[in-house]
Amino acid sequence: MAESNAVVAMNGEVHDIVNLLSSPERDFLIRNNGNAVKIDDLIGKKLGLYFSASWCGPCHRFTPVLAEAYEGLRARSNFEIVFISADEDDEAFNEYFVKMPWLAIPFADPEKRDSLDELFKVRGIPHLVIIDEAGRVISDGGVEIVREYGAEGYPFTSERVNELKDKEEDARRNQTLKSILANNTRDFVLSSDGNKVPVAELEGKIVGIYFWLASYKSCIDFNSKLLELYENLRAKGENFEVVLVPLDDDKESFNQSIKAMPWLSLPLKDKTCEKLVRYFELDTLPTLVIIGSDGKTLHPNVAETVEEYGVVAYPFTPEKFEELKRVEKEREEAQTLESILVSGNLDFVIGKEGAKVPVADLVGKNVLLYFTAHWCPPCRAFLRKLIRVYKEIKSKDDTFEVIFISSDEDQTSFDDFFSEMPWLALPFGDPRKFSLVRTFKVHGIPMAVALGPTGRTITKEARDLMASYGSEAYPFTDQHIKKLEAKFEEMVKGWPRSLEHGSHDHELALRRRTNYTCDVCEEQGQTWSYLCEECDLDLHLGCVFK
Repeated sequence: MAESNAVVAMNGEVHDIVNLLSSPERDFLIRNNGNAVKIDDLIGKKLGLYFSASWCGPCHRFTPVLAEAYEGLRARSNFEIVFISADEDDEAFNEYFVKMPWLAIPFADPEKRDSLDELFKVRGIPHLVIIDEAGRVISDGGVEIVREYGAEGYPFTSERVNELKDKEEDARRNQTLKSILANNTRDFVLSSDGNKVPVAELEGKIVGIYFWLASYKSCIDFNSKLLELYENLRAKGENFEVVLVPLDDDKESFNQSIKAMPWLSLPLKDKTCEKLVRYFELDTLPTLVIIGSDGKTLHPNVAETVEEYGVVAYPFTPEKFEELKRVEKEREEAQTLESILVSGNLDFVIGKEGAKVPVADLVGKNVLLYFTAHWCPPCRAFLRKLIRVYKEIKSKDDTFEVIFISSDEDQTSFDDFFSEMPWLALPFGDPRKFSLVRTFKVHGIPMAVALGPTGRTITKEARDLMASYGSEAYPFTDQHIKKLEAKFEEMVKGWPRSLEHGSHDHELALRRRTNYTCDVCEEQGQTWSYLCEECDLDLHLGCVFK
């Protein structure tokens, strides 16, 4: 067997390239125009085996990325790609393959496609296996390499990836505005009217790099906050600019959106957009990265800060953030029920039948702000437990109250959900909801914030505490919870470490658990459960000993 013809598969077996890709009746691959290419022609080339399918959404998104890298390498490398389809019919295969500029195993050879799936242990698609010129598998992570580096990742070896990572680290150390925003074919950004603005004109300014997706509601909502900040700073003569990093694919939507924005933008689908996603390790939208006047990164994301503080947060320096922390602490210490629930004439919450209850009537009580919505399955599941906890606490302490703060999308959903609740609510669509969400940094629901008799925040983790301890968690103070935890730790000392239960065939083991759903009562629990690790089955202690 010729060395140039060999491939060492991931399982250690040695294969002949021809044998790897051919069948007894077939010694060729095909192009999307129907032309056949002899497999012998691939000997000595670097290969990418591309496992993909037309029905796979991630594949549809990755294929154009791979095609761009392939076209960039075509003229300057000895690289070829072979498509191995997971499609279920010939028509779907052809419709998908026509978008690909490379070769393919014919759809009419399912045995070979299946055997390659098994050989390379393909458990998910898209999947790209890289085979070098000598025929050795050098990576089965080609998708990740191409996504991150495109044609720059060639020859797709670990050495090349490490080299690129080192270059990125060096670029971080020597970062300039030009190194972030420009590339070897473009040294400008676009104004809203389409004019080219040299990147050099932005040097010396504080620049916000704004990652943005036109269809994403959070970005749409954030635009107004950023616009207010931008116009305020420009009116004051501050040396501040924003550069949009569009993550859209739709040119028409992008063109319409950018006309309504006064700031600058990278061109749509510019290769720098994807580079910046990786460079700044984007993990949420909206993200507004702040670059200082020296070209260095001042802050990785000030979007939340802009929403909460607006222009007061400028110029986003470490000193300014320390100042904001002091302001936040002073605000928390001065917090009262009226300061967070009263806004102009809005000085009430509602009871049943829309009866108005003055906020003043709740002063001095222990109040739970309950952020939730009817459309949220975990919220509906937790409601049963909260109603039980509420009634148990109220039977012992009438100074306890809950206020429902809805994220429902219409009045009917709000009314239906509120009808199940025995407590108070903020009216549907009440603007105070948004200030409460910002104040308590509500990023997910259900969430319960406990306020003490003075109106100060006791904990934002009341939901988890009730899931763990039920009504015993009340009044949610740190001191009370520490005593409760000590009590539970002492209590479980006498419990069996493992046991059998009539609801399950396997032995259950006592385990400390952060969060689970009981498979008997279907309610959430925390802290302790009896667990079957084999079946991932949890039982509340109460359900075990019932």
